[in-house]
Amino acid sequence: MLFDMDGTLVDSEKLWDVALQELAAVYGGTLSDTARRAMIGTSMAASMRILHDDLGQPERDSEASAAWINARILELFRTGLRWRPGALALLRAVRAADIPTALVTSSARPLVEVALDTLGRDSFDAVVCGDEVDAAKPHPEPYLTAARLLDVPIARCVAIEDSPTGVASALAAGAAVLAVPAEVPIAETAGVHQLESLTAADLELLAALLGEPPA
Repeated sequence: MLFDMDGTLVDSEKLWDVALQELAAVYGGTLSDTARRAMIGTSMAASMRILHDDLGQPERDSEASAAWINARILELFRTGLRWRPGALALLRAVRAADIPTALVTSSARPLVEVALDTLGRDSFDAVVCGDEVDAAKPHPEPYLTAARLLDVPIARCVAIEDSPTGVASALAAGAAVLAVPAEVPIAETAGVHQLESLTAADLELLAALLGEPPA
């Protein structure tokens, strides 16, 4: 099992909204809804480019902006991180069934370490962070890396995602994909099963996505 984090397991996109709008205000502007939606599921570097372009300030230092966002989001994660509906129950069911499990996120390691205080460090056999791969989502590398760390063929993995960027990454890697849109819609796509909420997901469904009987 391969779980995305932001918007999939935890309702963190709203916290990112707060931090990004605060930084836009520091720069004297307001982040547009279109730009914010384009950021979901992308790397920090890509998000900062979108932010700067949206504000008409492409000359700004992306690394400086990323450092500001990282510091602020760490504060927000420590106080406001909440589970998405059905996510905790599904993760517990997967672990109880001894299914190899990885967290595959575009977020950087320092932020993920804070999130793991909520998610549980024993919830995952492997963790792949956005700053630990050469190519971020939508590139397939994050999911291929997770499958390799689990020593499971990617074709025998189910990836759970909430964003078009994450879905594209998992599909390109060759995983079965379960999409649970959070902040932005995901187009109907061959090979992608969609649910409104993880409350409707269980081990039987995950097995069916792989074409096998439940564990």
